[in-house]
Amino acid sequence: MSESGWTVVVPVKPLAAAKSRLRGALLAVPHEELALALAADTVAAVRACPAVTRVLVVTDDPRVAATARRAGATALPDAPDAGLNAAFRHGASAAGGGWVAGLTADLPALRPAELAAALRAAQADPPGVRRYVADAPGDGTVLLAAPPGVALDPRFGVGSAAAHAASGALALAGEWPSLRRDVDTADDLAAAARLGLGPHTAALAAAGCPA
Repeated sequence: MSESGWTVVVPVKPLAAAKSRLRGALLAVPHEELALALAADTVAAVRACPAVTRVLVVTDDPRVAATARRAGATALPDAPDAGLNAAFRHGASAAGGGWVAGLTADLPALRPAELAAALRAAQADPPGVRRYVADAPGDGTVLLAAPPGVALDPRFGVGSAAAHAASGALALAGEWPSLRRDVDTADDLAAAARLGLGPHTAALAAAGCPA
């Protein structure tokens, strides 16, 4: 089965409210700049993935929307304005069918080849089943994938890996360290740096100092 043709939905909160646990992680770097850099590196990596034909960034933040458009993504207003899962559903509904994946916006070390491998694994038998990729600790979710004709049905939030499993989604077992390394805290950012940060986040990390 071809791995091509994926639409990836990436919701991003307004920068003032995004990544609150990461606030102060880099001294002398404004928090909003760091949150924007995480999203910019994530979107750029998704755009570079050969399996992905379209990236939909769901956001009400004008800076995020402008950054997404410069990267070649489509920016969608967060019309539901009802939280992360509503934003994922909104983006998935705008995808117009086909293979759809929801991805978190805090993956600054993401490698396009790892994302392509995960999306390819999501198309394996049995057909018609949603798949998810847990984060590095194992309790969260970084990627949720749905085949054509199947609702994305996102359950992101605390304990989302278990919630997605309970909803019938199957876990994908590949290692994919850069895909699993989401960034919520200063320790997460340090772990992502060891994997190799994307250019936007790397520039801020070089300009700032760890708190």
